[in-house]
Amino acid sequence: MRQFVLFALVGCAAAVGHYGVLILLSELLHSPPVLASAVGFVVGGVISYVLNYGHVFQSDQQHLPTAVRFVAVATAGLGVNSAIMWLLAVGVGLHYLLAQVTATGVVMLWSYAANRYWTFSMSDTAR
Repeated sequence: MRQFVLFALVGCAAAVGHYGVLILLSELLHSPPVLASAVGFVVGGVISYVLNYGHVFQSDQQHLPTAVRFVAVATAGLGVNSAIMWLLAVGVGLHYLLAQVTATGVVMLWSYAANRYWTFSMSDTAR
């Protein structure tokens, strides 16, 4: 449970980056919500990797293989995020921030499980 709470706190930090970029691009540059969300997702992903590697999962694995797995998980998460954003913001016409909150909740559950059990699991030599 402690690890999940730390993961959620890191998620809040990543969300600040993600939502900040989303709002900036949407409101100031009038970017489409799915594109703005995708760019914000990448910013949040960088924040998430750095904090999860060092603080949540306290990984001692080499960065390259760990980062590759993290990017694979994040890419799947980006696909889910973009699909939900498109469905809710474009398809249904929901405000982009409400659509993003929904997408964030779904992606958070996916990424916690995938990162815990795959990205930051035992090192490759211990498997």
